[in-house]
Amino acid sequence: MCDNTFWQFRDIFIGWEILGISSFLLISFYRERYLPVKNAVKVFSIYRIGDVGIILAMWASHHLWGQNITFSQLNNAELVHEHLQTHSIIGVFISLMFLLSASAKSAQLPFSSWLPRAMEGPTPSSAIFYGSLSVHIGVFLMLRTFPFWENQTSVRILIAGLGLLTALVATGIARVQSSVKSQIAYASIAQIGLIFIEVSLGFEKLALFHFAGNAFLRTYQLLVSPSVVSYLIREQFYHFEPRARSIERFLPLKWRNTLYVLCLKEWNLDSMLYKYLWNPMKWAGNKLNFLNGKRLMAYFVPAFGISYYLINENQMNATALHWLPVVFAGIGLVLVFKSFTQRRSIRLSWILVIMNHFWIALAISLNEKFDSFESVLYLSGIMVSGLVGYLCLQRLFQQEGKMTLNRFQGLSENHPKIALIFLLACLGLTGFPITPTFIGEDLIFSHIHEDQFLLAGIVSLSFILDGLAVIRIYARIFMGPNYRTHATFSNRYF
Repeated sequence: MCDNTFWQFRDIFIGWEILGISSFLLISFYRERYLPVKNAVKVFSIYRIGDVGIILAMWASHHLWGQNITFSQLNNAELVHEHLQTHSIIGVFISLMFLLSASAKSAQLPFSSWLPRAMEGPTPSSAIFYGSLSVHIGVFLMLRTFPFWENQTSVRILIAGLGLLTALVATGIARVQSSVKSQIAYASIAQIGLIFIEVSLGFEKLALFHFAGNAFLRTYQLLVSPSVVSYLIREQFYHFEPRARSIERFLPLKWRNTLYVLCLKEWNLDSMLYKYLWNPMKWAGNKLNFLNGKRLMAYFVPAFGISYYLINENQMNATALHWLPVVFAGIGLVLVFKSFTQRRSIRLSWILVIMNHFWIALAISLNEKFDSFESVLYLSGIMVSGLVGYLCLQRLFQQEGKMTLNRFQGLSENHPKIALIFLLACLGLTGFPITPTFIGEDLIFSHIHEDQFLLAGIVSLSFILDGLAVIRIYARIFMGPNYRTHATFSNRYF
């Protein structure tokens, strides 16, 4: 099955994943404060949405082409037109997934708020990662896939509209920022919005030139920003002169004030993401409080064993085989929802993530004859990483006593070796390309049929949440100030 996958997109995905985890570690560099760690988790959550967009694009592309497709083949207009002529809906879906991934990674609306939060890291890493590398990778993705969606007019209009709206909103926000790094971040977002417009209009060379120019400029600005700030403060103190003219002077006073307040609040982008994305997920997870360790062992483990036995003995009828993949994947999603919102038991949260993967593997095995080697390949990385992570948790409980996820523990200083091993276990459990699970996830999606959008959506959402749940566990245990030396302040933020 590996020969039929979208290899070049998988290569992009490997770099995409490495960039995500590197960003998380760089943003949370200042562990003596809570805010960098919280912002690191926020940024990783947005990156995870982009990851799933790429995964779904790879899945749909597998069914569209039915072969290994390369970027050079995408430049063949006749080949692309031939496939999209009879699969126009799948073509639009793939293009939208590319746009979702690019928007998340390049901080376009509604994901723009993550970039200023990423500036919590050291200035050199902010310059390299968020001035040039990370924030422009979405543009790179759109440029490489342009031959695929260039004849889809609706998609091009959507990309241009998104870029224009982002440029307008980000420009206003940049003009009211009190932090120079945040101002540079929003100015970069606005320029990337313009690059999106250029790509959608087919000006590829102009977009590439603009891409490089913006990357170099923002990197330079971030590197010299401390010196510029001190210079500007001195200039404003001695020679302050308010700007005589501004664009807003043509607007009525009420409109000007409204626009000013909206820009100060960053158009409530963070609040909207919480209200319409993360809070509903937390609400759903909190409804699962009946799930505890005993009930998990009493109901879900036997149910998994019975289902596995009936499948192997071919005891399922055709109707059951049609709906059970969705049901089993839904059970896995329920478990990872609970893990995502679990605060009391760290070990239970860890076990729920592991069980989610087993239910997904069971669900996909019903679609068609699933090779036992593929199951072993997918679950081997899960089992090893899960066991290593659980042993690390056991070791911590023996040395530190009772711990919960209600606050940051900050144990990386006390247990640096355990922190490193547990981080590797977390990466393995999320399908990072250091274990066979990474290849196994690709095999999982290759067995989801092209008409099973619900199943693909459930599995994708499971992968989003299991990554967030695992990184949240790691951040709460090892990142932030040490809970003993900072006990006075630890509850101020929670």
